Amino acid sequence: MLHLGIKNTLRILRGTGVGMFLGDDEGNDVLLPKKYVPENAIVGDDIEVFVYRDSEDRIIATNLEPKIQLNQFACLQVKSVTAIGAFLDWGLEKDLFVPFREQNKKMEEGRWYAVYLYLDEETDRLVASCKVNRYFEKENIDLQIGQEVDLLIFEETDLGLNAIINNKYKGLIYENEIFQRIKIGTRTKGFVKNIRDDNRVDLSLQKQGYANVEPNAERILEKLKANNGFLDVTDKSDANYVMYQLEMSKKTFKKAVGALYRQKVIRIEEDGIYLN
Repeated sequence: MLHLGIKNTLRILRGTGVGMFLGDDEGNDVLLPKKYVPENAIVGDDIEVFVYRDSEDRIIATNLEPKIQLNQFACLQVKSVTAIGAFLDWGLEKDLFVPFREQNKKMEEGRWYAVYLYLDEETDRLVASCKVNRYFEKENIDLQIGQEVDLLIFEETDLGLNAIINNKYKGLIYENEIFQRIKIGTRTKGFVKNIRDDNRVDLSLQKQGYANVEPNAERILEKLKANNGFLDVTDKSDANYVMYQLEMSKKTFKKAVGALYRQKVIRIEEDGIYLN
């Protein structure tokens, strides 16, 4: 069976003037247009392709890399807004449709939005939705405190930044714990800080406790080397200045500097820290 919205591994059945036809084990076939056929492709080879519907509503294959696949989240840019809805750039020739019913408010051309890709069962078409909150797993939170996770930053709130965890859950990074430059649409690693009784997940961009010292100590060393062995940051520096210079909290900075000092890698003076 051909699966829309994901990558399929199919066999090359035959070549034609317009491309190659690919097939699955159930006798279904789909065209891979000539411009997407690899130069060394031959009949009988297996090939991985993304399957979707083209502008004429025909099922078609491509080796272009989509920016989102079925049942995934992504932040995508609006290419155009029409009388029937918005169309997003998702890396393929045919833009991705967001009907008005799937918009929280009218989308604007050129802006970026967090969306979820699903298959509309009535039309058998791939559709994006801005109403991402309905697609998060909220009951069975299969995460552990301290676990490293993949994050997609998708929403700014009064408390901080909401992030999509492992393409499945929603979590929050509190504003007063963000010590690096980060924006909507950023993909990054993070850590589970807490799972509350209501199954809400608190996140951190840094490992908690002493485990966070080593990578931040490395960051300080890199900064020192890049600045001729000196940084005008001390434990008396303003916390905002520490965050601006090193993208870490003052508490983490003091732990990391302490570790470097004990290893005699640096020396601490009144005007800053020096590389030994």
